[in-house]
Amino acid sequence: MTVVNGIERRPGDASVPAWRRCLVNVGDAIRVLARPQRIHPREGWLPAPQVLGMACVAVVVLFVLGMLFVDAPVTAAAMRLPRWLHSFFDTITDYGKSGWFLWPIGLVFLALAALPPVVPRIAQMVVAAMMVRVGFLFVAVGVPSLFDTIIKRMIGRARPMVGGHLDPTVFSPFIWRSDYASLPSGHTTTAFAVLVAFSTLWPRSRTAFLIYAVLIAISRVVVTAHFTTDVLMGALVGTIGALMVRRWFALRRLGFSIGPDGAMHMHPGPSLRRIKAVARALLAP
Repeated sequence: MTVVNGIERRPGDASVPAWRRCLVNVGDAIRVLARPQRIHPREGWLPAPQVLGMACVAVVVLFVLGMLFVDAPVTAAAMRLPRWLHSFFDTITDYGKSGWFLWPIGLVFLALAALPPVVPRIAQMVVAAMMVRVGFLFVAVGVPSLFDTIIKRMIGRARPMVGGHLDPTVFSPFIWRSDYASLPSGHTTTAFAVLVAFSTLWPRSRTAFLIYAVLIAISRVVVTAHFTTDVLMGALVGTIGALMVRRWFALRRLGFSIGPDGAMHMHPGPSLRRIKAVARALLAP
């Protein structure tokens, strides 16, 4: 087995069918992801219980104030925006769906897992390192999105104009209907999870992904799919969720690690030159 960035990829046998090789490597990756943590920081990453409790209370208070005094006026103003602006945000809002990211990322991960064995050890290390990074992107986007999908239907907040009224205080918990799945915004959760995940691996892309996340959040209010507090809570869920996934990977030395000072460090990844070399080796007759 080849071990790099904390993950193991079996070189395998070239005669093994690709689908079986894929299943074996995906199973190995899941087991590595679920293993006990290998780093035990001296200090926890959460603040003191008193500080955490005060932060939670502050979030609840701000949400209630926003629900009572911000949501309805902002949504009413959004409904009066020019038609061309509505058309613009209606066009881009669907790009906040998690499927736009999870499907291609998942397919890339499966393709990497199904690759035929490469003999040089450095080539095996390159493929394994790529699997770690692609897997991190998938989990960092997928976990917050899944959490959002479940919790919003348990909360049961009505979307704007449900029943013909602009009332941000309507809740019907556990109703499990899409028109009562407003809090938090799923598109915004995905957008901010994408922001954290991709900018972690490629810091120079942070500005571009921040613009993307903010536009998706605004679009959900403009198309009257969510209230303002819905998108703010979605941004919070997406950001915290992706950061928690990153820490989970770091505690298991999967692409990241945590130093003695508690700081997060990303393991060096394969260079473009090495990736091209592996690709040429795989495509060679």
